Amino acid sequence: MATWSEFAAAAPDIASETRRLIYARGDGEALLATVRDDDPPRIHPVNVAIVGDGLYVFVIGRSPKRRDLELDGRFALHTHQDPTAPNEAALRGHARLVSDADERAQVAAGWAFGVDDTYTLFAFDIEHAVLGVRPTADDWPPVYSSWNERTAETSG
Repeated sequence: MATWSEFAAAAPDIASETRRLIYARGDGEALLATVRDDDPPRIHPVNVAIVGDGLYVFVIGRSPKRRDLELDGRFALHTHQDPTAPNEAALRGHARLVSDADERAQVAAGWAFGVDDTYTLFAFDIEHAVLGVRPTADDWPPVYSSWNERTAETSG
């Protein structure tokens, strides 16, 4: 798995547009899909942030998504879309529980809302990224490019 900075170094064009889409509304926002065992996937709107080398999310400690990330770790993250220029980015990989107090403090310092000890911090390590580009809503199909950490290949 790759940290955000490793992904950005390997696929700078995809990472740059993904960053722009994450922050398109101001605070970092996306939709987070999690899974656990044989349960159906869950989808959650979340705040995310790129801080230092990582991509992070704080989740409420008692939430199902926290348990999903702790027990299984697999995630998919999809950016929100602007209906007039519906570019989209999706990331998949594994979440890592952050227990280091200094790393947590660094991420919390610039977070979109106040976090306390009831929030759990996860870092997202990225295995696969897909970027779909559509200059307008009338442009179809999207032009896709992708990056895969396992093969270290960028396509598109």
